[in-house]
Amino acid sequence: MHNSTFRLPFSVTALCSGLVAVLAVSYVGLIAVVMSYATLTVEFSQSVRNDEAEIAVLEEQYLTAVSNITTTDYVAAGYTKPITKLFVPAVSVTALR
Repeated sequence: MHNSTFRLPFSVTALCSGLVAVLAVSYVGLIAVVMSYATLTVEFSQSVRNDEAEIAVLEEQYLTAVSNITTTDYVAAGYTKPITKLFVPAVSVTALR
């Protein structure tokens, strides 16, 4: 009699164990990728908030400077209105031709 049973060159248990190991390593790797992405997102968000705060401070300084310029009484500060007005000629004399 001839034995007609088919035998695999590897065991099913070893194949399943290897597959579980590969999936576990992949899972840990994906968790690491997601955690690093979350960290970078939080850092970027904080950076944007810090930049917005700096812009708000600069904008307040600008508006204060503009307010001081528009409310200043220049005559009281010693400035006088110009006597003559000089306008730039329509054709520039320094233009290269």
